[in-house]
Amino acid sequence: MAERVFDILVGPEGDGIRIDAFLAAQDELPSRSACAKLVEEGKVFINGTPVSSKSEKVLLGDRLMVVLPKGEPEAGLLVPNPDIPLDIRFEDQYLIVLSKQAGLVCHPSPGHIDDTLANALVAHCGYEHLGLLQGEDRPGIVHRLDMDTSGLMVAAKSDEVQKALQDLIRLRVLDRRYVVLVQGYVAPDEGTIETGIARSIRDRLKMTVTDAPGAREAITTFRTLERFEAGRRGEGYSLLECHLYTGRTHQIRVHMRHVGHPVVGDQLYGRKDERLNLGLKRQFLHSWHIQFEHPVTGETIELTDSLPQDLLAALKSQEELSMGRTAAGTEICPRLGA
Repeated sequence: MAERVFDILVGPEGDGIRIDAFLAAQDELPSRSACAKLVEEGKVFINGTPVSSKSEKVLLGDRLMVVLPKGEPEAGLLVPNPDIPLDIRFEDQYLIVLSKQAGLVCHPSPGHIDDTLANALVAHCGYEHLGLLQGEDRPGIVHRLDMDTSGLMVAAKSDEVQKALQDLIRLRVLDRRYVVLVQGYVAPDEGTIETGIARSIRDRLKMTVTDAPGAREAITTFRTLERFEAGRRGEGYSLLECHLYTGRTHQIRVHMRHVGHPVVGDQLYGRKDERLNLGLKRQFLHSWHIQFEHPVTGETIELTDSLPQDLLAALKSQEELSMGRTAAGTEICPRLGA
């Protein structure tokens, strides 16, 4: 049976955590008990040295190597799908920055086998020109956007570049900013939401804010861009820019619900009234800005992406109710096409 090696750099959120708990919190690794067994079998290394105890703690900057057994993929390599359009904003021999359209799943999952971003990347680059550290079913994928979230994301053309970009995310120096329209009046011009997030024990499709053991640190900062008065229904709306310091599943959507301002159109965490959702069938959440230092050339890559038409239309419907833009909104909103 072939082996699969994971190389993980410990970021700030992992500093001082037991190694079995830290490994289990990584999306690509198995349960905590399975990770503890890997330690016992000598399959886990810190800075090149085998780990002797599952209770050993990892430190910021540690380099972990985990060796996992792996069989062949059930259906072999992914089927290339050249019919899925790729809106590429930057490309060189090392990486791609693209704008993902709403409705596109990042990698295969139940119900989505050959209609994903990963299938499109294979058609565009070929397997031999994509990083496979996340597995053969996730070629090139560095980070993910939810199916109904649109906007900028990065793909890698080699294992080395994929690892380097993931390290930038773990060290919180790959700058990702999102525009989100939420329900209600957000009073502060800026703020920080810092909680633990874990999968809900009541609904396995959802994530939830919790301080239970196993919850992962999640930090979102926001700036208010524009506020809209309440109409005949609802409490009005606020347009925000959110900055991710961590990349937990559904992080912005969960944090906005937690503070009482669910994302407009969010079918999982938001309100179900179509009128309150301004006719949207998906969350008003768009990855509009990304900035990072190219891991090979060293150049600064900075790109922005205006809002797609469905989100622009929802925003325009509230134009007459605008209470004015903040200083941040005056700078950013024109760049969104708003």
